[in-house]
Amino acid sequence: MRDVFVVGVGITKFGVLWDKSLRDLAVEASLKAIEDAKVDKIDTIIIGNYSSGTFIEQEHLAPLIADYLGLNPIPAIKVENACASGGVAFKTGFLEIASGNSDIVLVVGVEKMTDLLTSRASYSLSLACDREFEGINGITFPGLFALIARRYMYEFGLTRKQLSLVPVKNHKNASKNPNAQFNNIITLEDVENSPLVADPLRLYDCSPVSDGAAAVILASSNLISKDTNPIKISGIGQASDTMALYQRDSLVEFKATIEAAKKAYKIANKKPEDIDVIEVHDCFSIAEICAIEDLGFFPKGKGGEAIEAGLTDIDGKYPVNTTGGLKGKGHPVGATGIAQIVTIVEQLRGGAGENQIKNPRVGLAHNIGGSGSTAIVSILEVI
Repeated sequence: MRDVFVVGVGITKFGVLWDKSLRDLAVEASLKAIEDAKVDKIDTIIIGNYSSGTFIEQEHLAPLIADYLGLNPIPAIKVENACASGGVAFKTGFLEIASGNSDIVLVVGVEKMTDLLTSRASYSLSLACDREFEGINGITFPGLFALIARRYMYEFGLTRKQLSLVPVKNHKNASKNPNAQFNNIITLEDVENSPLVADPLRLYDCSPVSDGAAAVILASSNLISKDTNPIKISGIGQASDTMALYQRDSLVEFKATIEAAKKAYKIANKKPEDIDVIEVHDCFSIAEICAIEDLGFFPKGKGGEAIEAGLTDIDGKYPVNTTGGLKGKGHPVGATGIAQIVTIVEQLRGGAGENQIKNPRVGLAHNIGGSGSTAIVSILEVI
């Protein structure tokens, strides 16, 4: 297979964006990425989107975005894998070039979620769990991840303080990110006094409902230019697990993440200790703790202690979610996986502003769908 590079990135503001439609957001992020890449043609468009049908009653999204970008008649494809839609769209674009089918691919993730009442948005999101055996009985994703958190606390003694430190860190990082949904710094007391959503998860443990889009331009090695500061995609791994939480052997170990990481590390010829900057899927505080363990950065049961010791801070051993993660930056579902890639690329280029870490060479992005039924891990590096 051919080598594939990220040569352009673009992202919109994340948040409650009443004045912008889904197509506006997709076009804005795409044009930014195209301008950044300095390309004058696109061979294929890949759209990552979870559920435009239930959120804005618009399906058949891929040709719509192609039309509004003025890129007809090139092929356009929509990819859906719940909250991992963006990450899997990125992999699809990677394979399109690696296989030789395209030379330049636009991958854009987008979601418009805030035009609905919270109850309707929660219903739309609940369709990504096992509807017949979980959703029909009233479980929501806060409830599912609360079960994970409560079991983790039982098995490993995770404290409320350690759990609270995840959103505290991510809000602090988001406060320096102009595109983040939240720019407010929060304290341990803020987290622990926020309303209870699903025991033990409180409001500040949960990522928000968001609008937004992010885009990347991928190119084959024969078309890259040093002027675009290309970043190589060294490895991608994807894996699946049961939809229903009750069918799993363990509630505190995400097997899909473990398997996806193994594949990505093997292809990239990397180990966890080679990674300089990390984006993980912190849809809930407990998800970040499980992710940094399942990805191999810390032993199982030690993630909370690592966070408390500052090892995942921007200046820590393994900087995690340097621009705020899903909790601080926002979580427009289809855009999240691509936004993670944008953050990694900006870090590796040295263009992350106040969130920049010192001389990163290798970055990792981790994106999951549902309660971990889909996981995708991407490793990128400076050439």
